[in-house]
Amino acid sequence: MNRRIFGIETEYGLNCSYPSVDASRLDAEAVARILFSPLVRAGRGVNVFLPNGGRIYLDVGAHPEYATAECDRVEELLAQVLAGDRMFADLARQADEALAADGVGARVHLLRTNEDNHANAFGCHENYSLRRTSHFREVADALVSFFVTRQILTGAGHLRAGNEDGTRDSSSPARFGFSGRSWHIDDAVSSATTRSRPIINTRDEPLADPSQFRRLHVIVGDTNISQSSTALKIVMTDLMLSAIENGVHISDLALADPLTDIRRVDAHFLTPCQLRLVDGRVMTAVELQRELRSRILDSVDLAGASPLTLKMVDLWQRGLDAVESGDWQSVSRELDWAVKYRMFTRFRQRSGATWDDPRLARLELAYHDTVGQTLAGRMEQSGELVRLVEPDEVSAAMDTAPTSTRAHLRGKAIAAAWDTRADLSVDWMNLRLDSKVRQNLRLTDPFGEDPSQRQAVEAMIEQMQADAGKHSEVWA
Repeated sequence: MNRRIFGIETEYGLNCSYPSVDASRLDAEAVARILFSPLVRAGRGVNVFLPNGGRIYLDVGAHPEYATAECDRVEELLAQVLAGDRMFADLARQADEALAADGVGARVHLLRTNEDNHANAFGCHENYSLRRTSHFREVADALVSFFVTRQILTGAGHLRAGNEDGTRDSSSPARFGFSGRSWHIDDAVSSATTRSRPIINTRDEPLADPSQFRRLHVIVGDTNISQSSTALKIVMTDLMLSAIENGVHISDLALADPLTDIRRVDAHFLTPCQLRLVDGRVMTAVELQRELRSRILDSVDLAGASPLTLKMVDLWQRGLDAVESGDWQSVSRELDWAVKYRMFTRFRQRSGATWDDPRLARLELAYHDTVGQTLAGRMEQSGELVRLVEPDEVSAAMDTAPTSTRAHLRGKAIAAAWDTRADLSVDWMNLRLDSKVRQNLRLTDPFGEDPSQRQAVEAMIEQMQADAGKHSEVWA
């Protein structure tokens, strides 16, 4: 496997529950202001780079967002994603207290999901470093088939109204599908991100030395609650990219109509559909994924891969077997869609509910809620949902950046600035100390291995501490 940087950006749905139907209600902008007010009062603002290497911010449309630090191990990435949940849950608790003090009996909820009951969409963007190549567009086009069919394993599962031909139809009965995100994708490969959502975003923003790296920005993925689903989608994609970098060709597996097929795969949850390739052949999503997996494992050396990576390679196989056979018991504690389907089926059997029952919609939102005693947390404790990282690892990830990437250097500088009250301007690649000397440092190595950059960060921290000592003498 080729060493790679990856990270996840998660958009959260923001909602409030009220004690009665006639209670006065706040709009999303007002709730967002209350949610971020502790950061504003602390002088951080609503766009904060953190000592753990991540970033917490309020994005366009009044939705909170968390971006993980740069990671090169999937275990660290899982802990980083959950650290974001913890941070926002703490902000939600403080928001509840502020609302109660103002006499508003509302509770703030943050939903790690892809859609709500009002057709609002929320993204979960994956980022992968690639070595600079002039053939990126060819690689991106070839990857589309992989992402269109990946949903049968890593989709979060959802309730939706639509036809089996992949067309929207709000009047049709509700159905269960693999991927809610699939219905919010408008293009295969483009530079757009908001008005038109592509599977792969081609904007060339490497956030590293542009002569060596570029960044694959993937917009199509579901927001997963299951740690296994999150780990699987990262490992699958990492392996796919390593295979391509090793010379594997997958252009012969290109789909003739990927934008229709991405919805058709979702719509045919119980009855696999035939997908037509550009060369005229026909394959199911399972068959296409099996072929991709075979080519990948024939070209990528897994020697030295982590136990979790090997576990995900096995889950990839088991997941395909489960989808093909229709017997999902073996993955019903690991893959989000299987976990959800089992949960919904049990509820329907107990209650007699149909797929259109609003109680199922509420149950789905509860599965994605990240605040308080969450449903997913209780399912992990009872063994109904597999846990891959322990709570103490998540606690550590809230304060500590991965030590094997650039995030560690940036996190140390941020922590020093907070301790010394230094005025430090930060983005993913730049540190600028706004003192008299206005030091500016570019961290162009995403792995953080450049010794000159490490030395420069240490020197910047020493400057902050020295400046803080001078201020203390003046104040004394």
